[in-house]
Amino acid sequence: MENSDFKISKVGSPRFQSPISERIFESDESKIVFNNDPVKIIEEYKSKGSILAMDKAGPRAKIFHNPANSIAAILTAGGLCPGINDVIKGVVNTLCQSYGVKKVYGLKYGYRGLVPDYGLLPVVLDPDVVDEIHTQGGTILGSSRGPQDINTMVDSLIAMNINILFCIGGDGTLKCAHKLAQEILHRKLPISVIGIPKTIDNDISMVDKTFGFETAIYKTDTVISAAHNEAKGAFNGVGLIHVMGRDSGFIAVAAALANTNVNYCFIPEINFALDGKNGFLEHLLQRLDRKQHAVIIVSEGAGQNFFAGAEQRKDVSGNTLHNNIGLYLKDRIVSYAKSKNFELSIKYFDPTYLIRGVEAEGTDAVFCVLLAENAVHAAMAGFTDMLVGLKHFEFTHVPIDLATRERKKVDTTGQVWKSLVAMTNQPNFV
Repeated sequence: MENSDFKISKVGSPRFQSPISERIFESDESKIVFNNDPVKIIEEYKSKGSILAMDKAGPRAKIFHNPANSIAAILTAGGLCPGINDVIKGVVNTLCQSYGVKKVYGLKYGYRGLVPDYGLLPVVLDPDVVDEIHTQGGTILGSSRGPQDINTMVDSLIAMNINILFCIGGDGTLKCAHKLAQEILHRKLPISVIGIPKTIDNDISMVDKTFGFETAIYKTDTVISAAHNEAKGAFNGVGLIHVMGRDSGFIAVAAALANTNVNYCFIPEINFALDGKNGFLEHLLQRLDRKQHAVIIVSEGAGQNFFAGAEQRKDVSGNTLHNNIGLYLKDRIVSYAKSKNFELSIKYFDPTYLIRGVEAEGTDAVFCVLLAENAVHAAMAGFTDMLVGLKHFEFTHVPIDLATRERKKVDTTGQVWKSLVAMTNQPNFV
């Protein structure tokens, strides 16, 4: 990558003094190094004469949008995730209370709210309306998937006099936000489009974590404990837990490290074998012979190699709909045990929708508020086609196109995965 990859677009030059007082302002020259390894930094400087760095988020002393004349809108799209309402509340409160923006719209059901044919009227949001929404899971605005016509949506923004749009969503939502921002820039319109990355899977590139992920770990902990209790309560008991993680196994890995009752962890990043002397099934029976119980956690995107030849299905956003590895694994464990005349008792847990539809907890809720606040600062300064993320414990600006080029994956050569393997003592099933 080059530093030019981190360049953030603007809809215009700052022209108004920020109404925020008693704050330390950031300048556009404030940077956060992309690599925090001194060796890599030295190598970068020697080879390129510069260091890869991202713009630091935060309020600017001069802003582009005049709060008195600004109309902002917020939409939420894609799957549910803990913390969406916290982010909505944070955006509304920062716009209204910090900047004095008088009108904020909530667009219903994602990008459909910008397509007149759906007949979805926006709702007016203010600090009173959003006062208690952080105590609710889901999204008060509703959500949807699927593409909408870019030109129609830009025309709607113009018709509604919206000059700031916040798009809360994952990979598909952000890619659509990028297309919107590009069309707006092409038309030379003074409309900022800011993304706030939302994915419980934690798979957005260029940021260290996304909101909702931490709450997912809290909630999965209870399920793992229940699975462990069920497994210990039966002779040769097996607790099998199927969690979210379409392309990346962060939830499974982090949940297993947070609750060390897990004995096996399977993620999309690593293929594994079921059969043969080095396969998982034989190893499981050997463990049950020794310990009489086992707990397994598997990401939804793991083991898709077992479904070779199956029909490839996609949702309306174009995301691959994976075959259910949890149920497949359960059936294979049962049939293998029967073939060996081996007694076992298996309990299957799929807490997917129980986890993603709850309210954010603890520091995850704090993270939501800080993301929202920094997104508003970026929007008011006139930045566009970017998202706000966390890097090395600092909030940064990231071009949407850069963040959505590829999915973030678990580093299977890194410390976290190595710690997981050491904790479970699971072999490489090949």
